[in-house]
Amino acid sequence: MLKEVYREARAHMQKTVEAFEANLGGLRTGRANPALLAHLKVEYYGSVMPLNQVASVSAPDARTLVVQAWDQNALPAIEKAIRESDLGLNPNNRGDALYIQIPPLTEERRKEIARTARGYAEEARIAVRNARREALDQIKKLEKEKLLSEDEAKRAQDEVQKITNEFIDKIDAILEKKEHEILGE
Repeated sequence: MLKEVYREARAHMQKTVEAFEANLGGLRTGRANPALLAHLKVEYYGSVMPLNQVASVSAPDARTLVVQAWDQNALPAIEKAIRESDLGLNPNNRGDALYIQIPPLTEERRKEIARTARGYAEEARIAVRNARREALDQIKKLEKEKLLSEDEAKRAQDEVQKITNEFIDKIDAILEKKEHEILGE
């Protein structure tokens, strides 16, 4: 019974950490990373599709991204989506593929990206705390239904707090690593 509560809380918190990492993957760190374009949507033949469904993105070196469309007719639409994104990138259409030079980040832009990363981290912490609250509510419900003694409920609450602390620490460690990457420290 309690193991199920712990398992559910842990699973929810793990999904939160994975979503947080995915959000951070889309942040620009000054080096070319295909994940930078992962969130882009491209209007293609009247429907809006994720970029990865119409093209492949690779990083042949630290400052260049290459976008190769499955269908060459999609290149202008992909180019437009990249230009209109908030990434500040300027693709170069060479006919067969788009080449994107990643400019070095200014200090101001680095700080702005670090602030965004901290915002993502706070959202993740809130989601972890919400999972903790749900688990504690389940424990209180079991105690109210007389399926747990008061002592068992207290131990269970302590265990849920330990799990919560573990995931908050993971989020903080991931954030710290990303900030070092962004700020170039």
